[in-house]
Amino acid sequence: MTSLTQESRCYSAGLKMLMRREHSKLELFQKLQTKGFDVDVVNESILKLVEQNYQSDDRFSEEFIQMRFNQGKGPVKITSELKMRGVNSFDLSDFDWFQLAKEIRQRKFGDASSLDFSDLNADYQVIDHSSAYQPARGHRSKLVTADWRLPILAWYLATATSFFQSHFRH
Repeated sequence: MTSLTQESRCYSAGLKMLMRREHSKLELFQKLQTKGFDVDVVNESILKLVEQNYQSDDRFSEEFIQMRFNQGKGPVKITSELKMRGVNSFDLSDFDWFQLAKEIRQRKFGDASSLDFSDLNADYQVIDHSSAYQPARGHRSKLVTADWRLPILAWYLATATSFFQSHFRH
């Protein structure tokens, strides 16, 4: 096989991959190398695809972030996945991560206001499971626990008030 034929086949293979979905440069490089193309040929093909704006890490990261956000993944996980794909420059500021974490927790564990603390073990178990579940999906722990604080504080104040009224009446 001549070098020109290999270059055109590599370029065509890369273009076909990009027609199916966006890929990062690193993903394209790895996939084209797996197909048996020479490293230099792969690099030249990717450079040509970038120059012609068929491949863009910016476009890839935007689509990837939107897809993972829609799946309920958090910023920590998305950042890690993008870096594994060779993308180090991206913008996560357009998304409401607190609202996403809250919606995920409500779907999976119910509304925080539904905790009545009549069965402390069950209620704390729900909080505990939520606190472990969401960081595994890439949400920061501060976002996970923030909307649990108000019901816990309300219960604590009600319990403390009741305790003091019953034990310290004149």
